[in-house]
Amino acid sequence: MENTKMTPIRFPTILLADLEKYIGNGNRSKFIVDATRKELNRVKQRKAIHNVAGVFNDKNYPEFKTTEDISNWVRKLREESETRRRELFGE
Repeated sequence: MENTKMTPIRFPTILLADLEKYIGNGNRSKFIVDATRKELNRVKQRKAIHNVAGVFNDKNYPEFKTTEDISNWVRKLREESETRRRELFGE
């Protein structure tokens, strides 16, 4: 079981009333922890995406300049992978 720590959190009264109405007393902490974990994952993903935005620019990756260029790159990568697979396992 995870280590836990109590922390006071202020909820808007209407939100707390809905929480009490739909989530049983014994399940509120788990519900709030699960919801927080899920939302934190979304926040982390957005931050990661924001941090790498622009990495594949035309200057550094001219092979990704157009959609056709990207399709050709993917096709070539798949062909190389298929060739290696045939060399390793025959066919």
